[in-house]
Amino acid sequence: MKAQTITHAEYEILKEVLNNIPLEDLYEAIVADEVSEKRFKAGAGNVAKLIRNLMVRRQHRLPHDHEDYKAKEE
Repeated sequence: MKAQTITHAEYEILKEVLNNIPLEDLYEAIVADEVSEKRFKAGAGNVAKLIRNLMVRRQHRLPHDHEDYKAKEE
């Protein structure tokens, strides 16, 4: 699949980051107790939410034949 626009490339990069970057090594490095584990999980959830939001904001600008394309709601 060729990136047809910059927005399309951004969307695919965000999708790759969200779905395929493991956090296990980071977890091992910064989680030492229950409190830091709670913070890690909350932080990871917040970042995932931010990435999903960035993806949603680009869906209407994807190529119309892209599986994730959604028309912009007025």
